[in-house]
Amino acid sequence: MTTFVLVHGAWHGSWAWERVTPLLVRAGARVVTPSLTLGRDVGLHHHVDEVVSAIRETADEELVLVGHSYAGLVVRQAADRSPERVNHIVLVEGWAGADGAGMESLAGDRFMAGVRAGAGDGWSVPAPAPARFGITEPDDVRWLAERLRGHPVRSFTERTRLSGAVDRIPGTGVICRPETFPFARFAAGLGYRQVALDGPHDVMLTHPRSVADTLLALPAPPALPTPAGLKEEEADALE
Repeated sequence: MTTFVLVHGAWHGSWAWERVTPLLVRAGARVVTPSLTLGRDVGLHHHVDEVVSAIRETADEELVLVGHSYAGLVVRQAADRSPERVNHIVLVEGWAGADGAGMESLAGDRFMAGVRAGAGDGWSVPAPAPARFGITEPDDVRWLAERLRGHPVRSFTERTRLSGAVDRIPGTGVICRPETFPFARFAAGLGYRQVALDGPHDVMLTHPRSVADTLLALPAPPALPTPAGLKEEEADALE
């Protein structure tokens, strides 16, 4: 059985995947949707710890780690710490880069100026309006506005720490059209295959079937690497 670990982006919660989850489950997959902590003094590395815990609690043979937007950074570092457990990484409009990348380096000065202005002297950045995520249909606007929450500034300023193990895991970048940020460039820079979907940044809300179908159609994963220190025949004996 395939397990999809779906990680939400900034200002969102695990509810962001509730329209995609039943479609995956109906197709026979298992779905885990961790909710990232949005509290004082919480940063990127705290979120990575939470996703690593979610990964280690799964027992299925095939695990696909999916990160939306800000969570692209989170899932890449989490996979780097658990490369023996992750078969594929999917970035849905995901911010991501090499070791040392973070929102500050990827999104640039204008984005960070907005973050700091929004937070003022506090620790939390108020959520943007639903339209900033491409949500314009009135019912969806109301639904999303009721759920968005402030996001900790620290998560935007911390940078990833990668050993390079994550670069041996196959990846896919889901890029929405029209593109609002250079997500295609981020995915290409990592050597990820790309899949284009018509829809806004919060495509999992507006086009859940397209997202689910994309995840279910991922290439068959290669065999995970032999555990360090074991000969191939010894690893086979453990299975």
